[in-house]
Amino acid sequence: MWIIYLTLAVLLLVMTILPKIQHSHWIFRVPEFAKIQVTYLIFFTFLLGLFTDPKEYLWYYQGLLLVLFVHHSHILIKYTRFYPVKKHRQRHKSSDKLHFISANVYQFNKEYEKFIGLVKKYNPDFFMTMESNGDWEKAMRPLEKEYGFQHKVTLENTYGMHFYSRIEIKEAKTHYFVADDIPSIEIHMKTADGFSFVFFGVHPPPPSPTEEETSKERDGDLLSTAKCVKDIKKPVIVVGDFNNVAWSRSSVLFRKTSHLIDPRIGHSFVSTFHAKYRLLRFPIDLMFHSEDIFIKQLKTLENFGSDHLPVYCEFFIDHHNDEQEELIETATSEEKAEAEIMIEEGKKEDGERETVVTED
Repeated sequence: MWIIYLTLAVLLLVMTILPKIQHSHWIFRVPEFAKIQVTYLIFFTFLLGLFTDPKEYLWYYQGLLLVLFVHHSHILIKYTRFYPVKKHRQRHKSSDKLHFISANVYQFNKEYEKFIGLVKKYNPDFFMTMESNGDWEKAMRPLEKEYGFQHKVTLENTYGMHFYSRIEIKEAKTHYFVADDIPSIEIHMKTADGFSFVFFGVHPPPPSPTEEETSKERDGDLLSTAKCVKDIKKPVIVVGDFNNVAWSRSSVLFRKTSHLIDPRIGHSFVSTFHAKYRLLRFPIDLMFHSEDIFIKQLKTLENFGSDHLPVYCEFFIDHHNDEQEELIETATSEEKAEAEIMIEEGKKEDGERETVVTED
Protein backbone atom coordinates (compact mmCIF):
# COMPACT_ATOMS: atom_id res chain seq x y z
CA MET A 1 0.00 0.00 0.00
CA TRP A 2 2.91 2.30 0.72
CA ILE A 3 4.18 1.95 -2.87
CA ILE A 4 0.71 2.78 -4.23
CA TYR A 5 0.43 5.77 -1.91
CA LEU A 6 3.88 7.07 -2.82
CA THR A 7 3.30 6.60 -6.56
CA LEU A 8 0.00 8.49 -6.40
CA ALA A 9 1.50 11.31 -4.33
CA VAL A 10 4.36 11.83 -6.81
CA LEU A 11 2.03 11.59 -9.82
CA LEU A 12 -0.35 14.16 -8.35
CA LEU A 13 2.54 16.52 -7.64
CA VAL A 14 3.69 16.20 -11.27
CA MET A 15 0.12 16.74 -12.55
CA THR A 16 -0.02 19.94 -10.49
CA ILE A 17 3.36 21.30 -11.55
CA LEU A 18 3.20 20.61 -15.31
CA PRO A 19 0.39 23.13 -16.11
CA LYS A 20 2.27 25.80 -14.15
CA ILE A 21 5.03 25.63 -16.76
CA GLN A 22 3.94 28.02 -19.51
CA HIS A 23 4.93 25.82 -22.43
CA SER A 24 2.57 25.14 -25.34
CA HIS A 25 3.38 21.41 -25.77
CA TRP A 26 0.41 19.15 -25.01
CA ILE A 27 2.32 17.41 -22.19
CA PHE A 28 2.13 20.67 -20.21
CA ARG A 29 -1.39 21.69 -21.29
CA VAL A 30 -3.40 18.47 -21.04
CA PRO A 31 -3.04 17.99 -17.23
CA GLU A 32 -4.93 21.26 -16.56
CA PHE A 33 -8.02 19.68 -18.14
CA ALA A 34 -8.13 17.13 -15.32
CA LYS A 35 -7.94 19.56 -12.37
CA ILE A 36 -11.29 18.35 -10.98
CA GLN A 37 -10.25 14.69 -11.14
CA VAL A 38 -6.80 15.50 -9.72
CA THR A 39 -8.40 17.28 -6.75
CA TYR A 40 -10.62 14.29 -5.94
CA LEU A 41 -7.67 11.94 -6.30
CA ILE A 42 -5.57 14.07 -3.95
CA PHE A 43 -8.32 13.80 -1.32
CA PHE A 44 -8.59 10.01 -1.65
CA THR A 45 -4.81 9.61 -1.61
CA PHE A 46 -4.69 11.63 1.61
CA LEU A 47 -7.30 9.28 3.10
CA LEU A 48 -5.24 6.32 1.91
CA GLY A 49 -2.29 7.76 3.82
CA LEU A 50 -4.29 7.64 7.04
CA PHE A 51 -4.60 3.86 6.65
CA THR A 52 -1.00 3.29 5.56
CA ASP A 53 1.53 1.85 8.00
CA PRO A 54 3.56 4.79 9.27
CA LYS A 55 6.76 5.21 7.28
CA GLU A 56 9.56 7.70 7.45
CA TYR A 57 8.44 10.98 5.86
CA LEU A 58 4.76 9.88 5.65
CA TRP A 59 3.52 13.06 7.29
CA TYR A 60 5.63 15.16 4.96
CA TYR A 61 3.76 13.56 2.06
CA GLN A 62 0.45 14.05 3.86
CA GLY A 63 1.28 17.70 4.35
CA LEU A 64 2.20 18.02 0.69
CA LEU A 65 -1.14 16.47 -0.34
CA LEU A 66 -2.98 18.87 1.92
CA VAL A 67 -1.22 21.83 0.31
CA LEU A 68 -2.05 20.50 -3.17
CA PHE A 69 -5.69 20.00 -2.19
CA VAL A 70 -5.99 23.58 -0.90
CA HIS A 71 -4.27 24.91 -4.03
CA HIS A 72 -6.64 23.16 -6.45
CA SER A 73 -9.74 23.78 -4.34
CA HIS A 74 -8.97 27.49 -4.15
CA ILE A 75 -9.19 27.64 -7.96
CA LEU A 76 -12.11 25.25 -8.46
CA ILE A 77 -14.41 26.66 -5.76
CA LYS A 78 -15.04 29.68 -8.02
CA TYR A 79 -16.94 27.33 -10.34
CA THR A 80 -19.35 26.06 -7.69
CA ARG A 81 -22.39 27.42 -5.87
CA PHE A 82 -20.22 27.90 -2.77
CA TYR A 83 -18.61 30.93 -4.42
CA PRO A 84 -20.74 34.03 -3.73
CA VAL A 85 -21.98 36.00 -6.74
CA LYS A 86 -24.72 38.60 -7.00
CA LYS A 87 -28.14 37.31 -7.93
CA HIS A 88 -29.91 39.36 -10.56
CA ARG A 89 -33.54 39.63 -11.52
CA GLN A 90 -35.21 40.31 -14.81
CA ARG A 91 -36.67 43.79 -15.14
CA HIS A 92 -39.45 45.09 -17.34
CA LYS A 93 -37.00 46.86 -19.67
CA SER A 94 -35.16 43.67 -20.53
CA SER A 95 -35.62 41.48 -23.59
CA ASP A 96 -37.78 38.40 -23.61
CA LYS A 97 -36.00 35.22 -22.50
CA LEU A 98 -33.95 33.58 -25.22
CA HIS A 99 -32.74 29.99 -25.43
CA PHE A 100 -30.02 28.28 -27.43
CA ILE A 101 -28.22 24.97 -27.74
CA SER A 102 -24.56 24.53 -28.61
CA ALA A 103 -23.51 21.02 -29.58
CA ASN A 104 -20.37 19.32 -30.82
CA VAL A 105 -22.18 16.58 -32.73
CA TYR A 106 -19.05 14.46 -33.46
CA GLN A 107 -18.68 14.22 -37.23
CA PHE A 108 -18.86 10.41 -37.30
CA ASN A 109 -21.96 10.18 -35.12
CA LYS A 110 -24.80 8.88 -37.27
CA GLU A 111 -27.59 9.29 -34.71
CA TYR A 112 -29.04 12.29 -36.52
CA GLU A 113 -32.61 11.68 -35.39
CA LYS A 114 -31.58 11.78 -31.73
CA PHE A 115 -30.17 15.26 -32.19
CA ILE A 116 -33.18 16.45 -34.19
CA GLY A 117 -35.39 15.07 -31.41
CA LEU A 118 -33.32 16.98 -28.86
CA VAL A 119 -33.83 20.25 -30.76
CA LYS A 120 -37.57 19.63 -31.02
CA LYS A 121 -37.79 18.75 -27.32
CA TYR A 122 -36.05 21.89 -26.00
CA ASN A 123 -37.25 24.15 -28.82
CA PRO A 124 -34.38 26.71 -28.72
CA ASP A 125 -34.56 30.08 -30.45
CA PHE A 126 -31.29 29.21 -32.18
CA PHE A 127 -28.67 26.48 -32.10
CA MET A 128 -25.14 25.81 -33.31
CA THR A 129 -23.48 22.56 -34.28
CA MET A 130 -19.75 21.85 -34.46
CA GLU A 131 -18.02 19.02 -36.36
CA SER A 132 -21.03 19.08 -38.69
CA ASN A 133 -20.18 18.01 -42.24
CA GLY A 134 -22.20 17.46 -45.41
CA ASP A 135 -24.00 14.43 -43.97
CA TRP A 136 -25.04 16.40 -40.90
CA GLU A 137 -26.17 19.33 -43.01
CA LYS A 138 -28.35 17.03 -45.08
CA ALA A 139 -29.76 15.38 -41.93
CA MET A 140 -30.72 18.75 -40.43
CA ARG A 141 -32.63 20.01 -43.49
CA PRO A 142 -36.01 19.09 -41.93
CA LEU A 143 -35.28 21.77 -39.29
CA GLU A 144 -34.79 24.54 -41.84
CA LYS A 145 -38.49 25.26 -42.17
CA GLU A 146 -38.71 26.03 -38.44
CA TYR A 147 -35.32 27.77 -38.35
CA GLY A 148 -35.52 30.02 -41.37
CA PHE A 149 -32.20 31.84 -40.83
CA GLN A 150 -29.00 29.85 -41.30
CA HIS A 151 -25.26 30.22 -41.63
CA LYS A 152 -23.36 27.14 -42.77
CA VAL A 153 -19.65 26.32 -42.89
CA THR A 154 -19.64 22.77 -44.19
CA LEU A 155 -16.27 21.04 -43.79
CA GLU A 156 -15.17 17.41 -43.70
CA ASN A 157 -12.16 17.97 -41.41
CA THR A 158 -14.15 17.83 -38.11
CA TYR A 159 -14.24 21.65 -37.95
CA GLY A 160 -17.49 22.34 -39.81
CA MET A 161 -20.04 24.65 -38.14
CA HIS A 162 -23.76 25.20 -38.74
CA PHE A 163 -25.99 27.86 -37.21
CA TYR A 164 -29.81 27.80 -37.32
CA SER A 165 -32.07 30.54 -35.94
CA ARG A 166 -35.66 31.69 -35.68
CA ILE A 167 -34.32 35.12 -34.79
CA GLU A 168 -33.50 37.31 -37.75
CA ILE A 169 -29.87 37.26 -38.82
CA LYS A 170 -28.80 40.76 -39.87
CA GLU A 171 -25.23 39.84 -40.79
CA ALA A 172 -23.13 36.67 -40.74
CA LYS A 173 -19.37 36.30 -41.13
CA THR A 174 -16.94 33.41 -41.12
CA HIS A 175 -13.47 34.16 -39.72
CA TYR A 176 -10.30 32.15 -40.23
CA PHE A 177 -8.11 33.85 -37.64
CA VAL A 178 -5.05 31.58 -37.56
CA ALA A 179 -5.65 28.84 -40.15
CA ASP A 180 -7.64 28.56 -43.38
CA ASP A 181 -9.35 25.35 -42.23
CA ILE A 182 -10.40 26.43 -38.70
CA PRO A 183 -13.49 28.67 -38.87
CA SER A 184 -15.17 30.86 -36.28
CA ILE A 185 -18.57 32.36 -36.96
CA GLU A 186 -19.89 35.83 -36.11
CA ILE A 187 -23.68 36.21 -36.25
CA HIS A 188 -25.43 39.57 -35.76
CA MET A 189 -29.09 39.15 -34.78
CA LYS A 190 -32.07 41.25 -33.81
CA THR A 191 -34.95 39.93 -31.72
CA ALA A 192 -38.64 40.56 -32.38
CA ASP A 193 -38.73 42.92 -29.37
CA GLY A 194 -35.91 45.05 -30.82
CA PHE A 195 -32.76 43.84 -29.03
CA SER A 196 -29.62 43.40 -31.13
CA PHE A 197 -26.80 41.09 -30.08
CA VAL A 198 -23.86 39.17 -31.55
CA PHE A 199 -23.18 35.44 -31.29
CA PHE A 200 -19.67 34.06 -31.82
CA GLY A 201 -19.15 30.34 -32.34
CA VAL A 202 -15.63 28.92 -31.89
CA HIS A 203 -13.98 25.52 -32.18
CA PRO A 204 -10.17 25.69 -32.15
CA PRO A 205 -8.00 22.54 -32.33
CA PRO A 206 -6.95 20.86 -29.06
CA PRO A 207 -3.40 20.19 -27.90
CA SER A 208 -3.17 16.40 -27.69
CA PRO A 209 -0.95 13.48 -28.73
CA THR A 210 -3.45 12.61 -31.51
CA GLU A 211 -4.17 16.10 -32.89
CA GLU A 212 -2.08 19.26 -32.43
CA GLU A 213 1.29 18.90 -30.71
CA THR A 214 0.97 22.33 -29.11
CA SER A 215 -1.76 24.71 -27.97
CA LYS A 216 -0.48 27.54 -30.20
CA GLU A 217 -3.28 27.43 -32.79
CA ARG A 218 -5.94 27.04 -30.12
CA ASP A 219 -4.69 29.93 -28.05
CA GLY A 220 -4.06 32.16 -31.07
CA ASP A 221 -7.55 31.50 -32.43
CA LEU A 222 -9.27 32.20 -29.11
CA LEU A 223 -7.33 35.37 -28.40
CA SER A 224 -7.96 36.64 -31.95
CA THR A 225 -11.66 36.17 -31.24
CA ALA A 226 -11.25 38.04 -27.95
CA LYS A 227 -9.68 41.05 -29.72
CA CYS A 228 -12.49 41.05 -32.29
CA VAL A 229 -15.17 40.87 -29.59
CA LYS A 230 -13.68 43.70 -27.55
CA ASP A 231 -14.42 46.22 -30.31
CA ILE A 232 -18.10 45.25 -30.69
CA LYS A 233 -20.49 47.67 -29.00
CA LYS A 234 -23.49 45.31 -28.91
CA PRO A 235 -24.18 42.56 -26.35
CA VAL A 236 -21.99 39.55 -27.17
CA ILE A 237 -22.01 35.83 -26.45
CA VAL A 238 -19.05 33.59 -27.32
CA VAL A 239 -19.83 29.87 -27.27
CA GLY A 240 -18.26 26.67 -28.47
CA ASP A 241 -15.94 23.77 -27.96
CA PHE A 242 -12.97 25.78 -26.71
CA ASN A 243 -10.86 22.63 -26.21
CA ASN A 244 -9.79 24.50 -23.11
CA VAL A 245 -10.81 24.89 -19.47
CA ALA A 246 -11.89 28.11 -17.80
CA TRP A 247 -8.97 28.20 -15.35
CA SER A 248 -6.17 27.85 -17.93
CA ARG A 249 -3.86 30.79 -18.60
CA SER A 250 -5.17 31.28 -22.15
CA SER A 251 -8.82 31.21 -20.98
CA VAL A 252 -8.09 33.85 -18.35
CA LEU A 253 -6.36 35.97 -21.01
CA PHE A 254 -9.35 35.44 -23.30
CA ARG A 255 -11.75 36.65 -20.61
CA LYS A 256 -9.64 39.70 -19.74
CA THR A 257 -8.89 40.64 -23.36
CA SER A 258 -12.51 40.34 -24.48
CA HIS A 259 -13.96 42.05 -21.36
CA LEU A 260 -16.46 39.21 -21.05
CA ILE A 261 -17.87 37.28 -18.08
CA ASP A 262 -17.64 33.56 -17.36
CA PRO A 263 -21.14 32.44 -16.26
CA ARG A 264 -19.75 29.27 -14.67
CA ILE A 265 -18.33 31.34 -11.81
CA GLY A 266 -20.62 30.87 -8.83
CA HIS A 267 -22.68 28.34 -10.76
CA SER A 268 -21.13 24.99 -11.77
CA PHE A 269 -18.49 23.35 -13.97
CA VAL A 270 -20.97 22.29 -16.71
CA SER A 271 -18.67 19.44 -17.80
CA THR A 272 -19.29 18.15 -21.32
CA PHE A 273 -16.49 15.83 -22.53
CA HIS A 274 -16.32 12.84 -22.56
CA ALA A 275 -20.08 12.22 -22.71
CA LYS A 276 -19.74 8.47 -22.10
CA TYR A 277 -17.38 8.58 -19.11
CA ARG A 278 -18.74 10.55 -16.18
CA LEU A 279 -15.59 10.25 -14.07
CA LEU A 280 -13.42 11.47 -16.94
CA ARG A 281 -15.56 14.43 -17.97
CA PHE A 282 -14.02 17.86 -18.50
CA PRO A 283 -15.67 21.31 -18.88
CA ILE A 284 -14.26 22.24 -22.30
CA ASP A 285 -17.41 23.55 -24.03
CA LEU A 286 -17.27 27.07 -22.65
CA MET A 287 -19.28 30.26 -22.83
CA PHE A 288 -18.54 33.92 -22.13
CA HIS A 289 -20.84 36.95 -22.36
CA SER A 290 -20.90 40.73 -22.05
CA GLU A 291 -22.20 42.52 -18.96
CA ASP A 292 -25.62 43.32 -20.45
CA ILE A 293 -26.43 39.65 -21.02
CA PHE A 294 -27.83 37.83 -17.99
CA ILE A 295 -27.78 34.05 -17.73
CA LYS A 296 -30.87 32.43 -16.22
CA GLN A 297 -29.86 28.82 -16.83
CA LEU A 298 -26.77 27.02 -18.09
CA LYS A 299 -26.64 23.22 -18.14
CA THR A 300 -25.81 20.13 -20.14
CA LEU A 301 -28.49 18.10 -21.90
CA GLU A 302 -28.75 14.38 -22.50
CA ASN A 303 -26.32 12.51 -24.71
CA PHE A 304 -27.40 12.01 -28.33
CA GLY A 305 -24.52 9.79 -29.46
CA SER A 306 -21.73 12.38 -29.58
CA ASP A 307 -18.59 12.40 -27.43
CA HIS A 308 -19.72 15.81 -26.11
CA LEU A 309 -22.85 16.62 -24.16
CA PRO A 310 -24.80 19.54 -25.64
CA VAL A 311 -24.99 22.82 -23.70
CA TYR A 312 -28.32 24.58 -23.12
CA CYS A 313 -28.52 28.25 -22.13
CA GLU A 314 -31.38 30.58 -21.23
CA PHE A 315 -30.63 34.31 -21.06
CA PHE A 316 -32.02 37.80 -21.45
CA ILE A 317 -30.57 41.18 -22.46
CA ASP A 318 -30.82 44.25 -20.23
CA HIS A 319 -28.99 47.46 -21.16
CA HIS A 320 -30.07 49.27 -17.99
CA ASN A 321 -28.83 46.78 -15.42
CA ASP A 322 -25.25 47.41 -14.27
CA GLU A 323 -25.13 44.67 -11.61
CA GLN A 324 -22.50 42.67 -13.56
CA GLU A 325 -20.04 45.50 -14.19
CA GLU A 326 -17.88 44.45 -11.26
CA LEU A 327 -17.37 41.00 -12.84
CA ILE A 328 -15.46 42.46 -15.78
CA GLU A 329 -11.68 42.03 -15.54
CA THR A 330 -9.36 43.77 -17.97
CA ALA A 331 -5.91 42.75 -19.14
CA THR A 332 -2.80 44.54 -17.93
CA SER A 333 -0.27 45.84 -20.45
CA GLU A 334 1.87 42.75 -19.82
CA GLU A 335 -1.12 40.46 -20.42
CA LYS A 336 -2.01 42.30 -23.62
CA ALA A 337 1.53 41.81 -24.87
CA GLU A 338 1.35 38.12 -23.94
CA ALA A 339 -1.91 37.76 -25.85
CA GLU A 340 -0.37 39.37 -28.95
CA ILE A 341 2.53 36.93 -28.82
CA MET A 342 0.11 34.00 -28.58
CA ILE A 343 -1.84 35.28 -31.60
CA GLU A 344 1.31 35.59 -33.71
CA GLU A 345 2.53 32.15 -32.66
CA GLY A 346 -0.87 30.71 -33.56
CA LYS A 347 -0.70 32.21 -37.05
CA LYS A 348 2.80 30.84 -37.62
CA GLU A 349 1.90 27.33 -36.47
CA ASP A 350 1.20 25.02 -39.39
CA GLY A 351 -1.26 22.39 -38.24
CA GLU A 352 -1.08 19.17 -40.24
CA ARG A 353 -4.78 18.43 -40.73
CA GLU A 354 -6.40 16.38 -43.46
CA THR A 355 -8.97 18.11 -45.67
CA VAL A 356 -11.23 15.11 -45.31
CA VAL A 357 -11.02 13.14 -42.07
CA THR A 358 -12.28 9.58 -41.88
CA GLU A 359 -13.03 7.64 -38.73
CA ASP A 360 -10.29 5.26 -37.65
